[in-house]
Amino acid sequence: MKVIFLEDVTNVARAGETREVVDGYGRNYLIPRKLAVLADSRSSNVVEAQLKKITHRRALVEAEMKELAGQLEGKEFVFKARAGAKDRLYGSITHADIAEELSKSSGYEIDKKKIELEEPIHQLGSYEVTVRLAKDIVPTVKLTVVAEEEKKEESKEGKKEKKAEKEEKKAEKQEESEEEQK
Repeated sequence: MKVIFLEDVTNVARAGETREVVDGYGRNYLIPRKLAVLADSRSSNVVEAQLKKITHRRALVEAEMKELAGQLEGKEFVFKARAGAKDRLYGSITHADIAEELSKSSGYEIDKKKIELEEPIHQLGSYEVTVRLAKDIVPTVKLTVVAEEEKKEESKEGKKEKKAEKEEKKAEKQEESEEEQK
């Protein structure tokens, strides 16, 4: 059975190619999923028109990805995380966290699957992370993981300051009451 592929099928053919495939594969898999159509003169004209649209759309997406890569290339992002002994993080910074931060800064939605990170980050420090936006478009960003300030210490200091202010007010009131009594 001769078919014209409408979309890329891994290890079989690319969009627009005409190939001979096994009847069952074409009839039961490719055609119902609209991955291919039977090859005849009428369908080849339709497929050519569709391929022109697809190549135009791909060119636009590729240009957009190149622009995004230019924005991201070499940019530094700072992540604050709670850390314990030996600069080890409580939890980790994952693909999803990085993708969310990149999406916020760039304005484009970046899928977490496009972040190339062997394993989540568990230590404080600086890391180079690549983002695979398209086949050949791979910008590198720098991540710096710093320790988050301990809120408990800050709150203790704040409580001490409030306590000192209260004591000062009490002392002032006592002085005022003593002056009134005289």
